[in-house]
Amino acid sequence: MSADTPMTYQSGFGNEFASEAIDGVLPVGQNSPQRVAHGLYAEQLSGTAFTAPRHGNRRSWLYRIRPAAVHEPFAPLPHATFHNRFDEAPATPNQLRWDALPVPSAPTDFVDGLVTMAGNGGPAEQAGIGLHIYAANRSMKGRFFYDADGELLIVPQQGSLRIATELGVLEIEPQEIAMIPRGVRFRVELVDGEARGYVCENFGALFRLPDLGPIGSNCLANARDFLTPHAAYEDVDGDFELIAKFQGALWSAKIDHSPLDVVGWHGNYAPYKYDLRRFNTIGSISFDHPDPSIFTVLTSPSDTPGTANVDMAIFPPRWLVAQHTFRPPWFHRNVASEFMGLITGVYDAKAEGFVPGGASLHNCMSGHGPDAATFEKASAADLSQAHVIEGTMAFMFETRKVIRPTRQALDAPQLQNDYHKCWQGIRKHFDAERT
Repeated sequence: MSADTPMTYQSGFGNEFASEAIDGVLPVGQNSPQRVAHGLYAEQLSGTAFTAPRHGNRRSWLYRIRPAAVHEPFAPLPHATFHNRFDEAPATPNQLRWDALPVPSAPTDFVDGLVTMAGNGGPAEQAGIGLHIYAANRSMKGRFFYDADGELLIVPQQGSLRIATELGVLEIEPQEIAMIPRGVRFRVELVDGEARGYVCENFGALFRLPDLGPIGSNCLANARDFLTPHAAYEDVDGDFELIAKFQGALWSAKIDHSPLDVVGWHGNYAPYKYDLRRFNTIGSISFDHPDPSIFTVLTSPSDTPGTANVDMAIFPPRWLVAQHTFRPPWFHRNVASEFMGLITGVYDAKAEGFVPGGASLHNCMSGHGPDAATFEKASAADLSQAHVIEGTMAFMFETRKVIRPTRQALDAPQLQNDYHKCWQGIRKHFDAERT
């Protein structure tokens, strides 16, 4: 990045931004003048159809040193673990849970360290999701990546990331998330030497903030807490690799310069970050507790109103005060399918086994809920006292389509083959004579 460009952010979700690393780069009054200042090229990056309604239209104008078209032809790049092959194994109604994947010992960067766990749909139908875990021990050197199939929601669990993108730099740590829009080129640098986390690849409608309905105008995630980077650029020549993900496969092209060469940009299609600790939870202050949809941070809507292609919900520190109520998440079966991860701490519905960096999958109508130890403890809790949940952050990707685990996920040594036993200790308490 240019040495004199500070890494600062602009706030607000979906806003129109204007940012320049050199004063006077952005043209005034038009987007593509005959000659752009400083000998730059004008290029539009569209994340939605040109004719999408104004409120949902996403595009940005980039003013860059070279157009994105300048690179050698792409050739297939085999990748053993990062793909969209969701038909390798039958979808299963069994409850599944995995321990954390280990950080590799061999040199492995963010792209090489991606492991596909599950998914549904695909880029060809422009619907569904890919669910991946990354584990890396080195920064991307001399290579850049973009995903033509979907936007990437990155959820660090271990180690901070410095994500250098065409439109600026995002720095995120565990309990923060970053969104890289479809098609945006970027490089991931490991701040702490090792990193692990989760990625949701969204093939459907772009993530946005959920409607709040009767909640009103406040709470949950607030738009002003989403941060977009200021322009920064690299003017570097050399022998580099540009990796593209296209229709479920990776492709590689030679490029003789850094593609992170945007000196100024304006628009509303840009990377952003969000601190999950700023999420404003709400809940019941009388009895029962609302559905977990009250924890939704972002949603990708489907063509069915009220039904998401995918929601991201979190379970952060909070107070539980409901009276005459079983306070942890209740036993349930759901028409949607749920993939969960744990960033830090302990999830309040499980006493053990669900570890930071691990994951669980509960598919459509598969019964799940608290384990036996959690049920017994919560059933005997003193409800005259508030239960303060601290030091935790779990998340869930919930989707309307069945989530299909990959063969490598089902064969992984981290799969807990005894996960079902956490419910086997649930005792029969029924007594027809007891009230």
